[in-house]
Amino acid sequence: MIDPALVEERVTALRDRIDRIADGRNVTIVAVTKGFGLDAVLAALRCGLSCVGENYAQELLAKAGALPADAAAEWHFLGRLQRNKVRSLAPVIDLWQSVDRAELIDEIARRAPGARILVQANLSGESQKGGAALAEIPALVERAGEAGLLVEGLMGVGPEGVPEQARSGFRALVALADQLALPCRSIGMTADLEVALQEGSTMIRVGGALFGPRPAR
Repeated sequence: MIDPALVEERVTALRDRIDRIADGRNVTIVAVTKGFGLDAVLAALRCGLSCVGENYAQELLAKAGALPADAAAEWHFLGRLQRNKVRSLAPVIDLWQSVDRAELIDEIARRAPGARILVQANLSGESQKGGAALAEIPALVERAGEAGLLVEGLMGVGPEGVPEQARSGFRALVALADQLALPCRSIGMTADLEVALQEGSTMIRVGGALFGPRPAR
């Protein structure tokens, strides 16, 4: 069970960490509840974290469907997205964070016209992680805009290992977002959020820093 009081303490500590590094920049915290139960979502909402992120369609839909009527979450989809899941997710998702190819852009535009999206860049070169190459991002952003989607920014995942190894990728993503005049830079998770904040993150995606170790699946 998630202890809401402990989550509140962790949120306060996390905000302090952000304030020390972000130099007044507004940074959105996305509470990543992958692997946790509905109690994690409710604890995050009670602490004022309205943005909730999930990596798996079935898990997100189950939690969204079980959320009490008086609890409102802004749902972010974070994981590798299969085209055939877009239809079921479309009524629920507020921000699609992992859009990384043309077929997803077309399907989201078809199922959720005008949807808010982030285009995901692959910053590590790891094939198991989603995201397009940085060189492909401008064309995807242009295609999404032409399809009527609202491209709010870019998203990236740092490599496994020492957090410092993520710096160059984060810096490249922020530079590209600047070039494309995109305000949202969704970089940084529990392990590497300090590096991401130093490089200009405006959105961090954290689970362990809020809820502790993720239960085994």
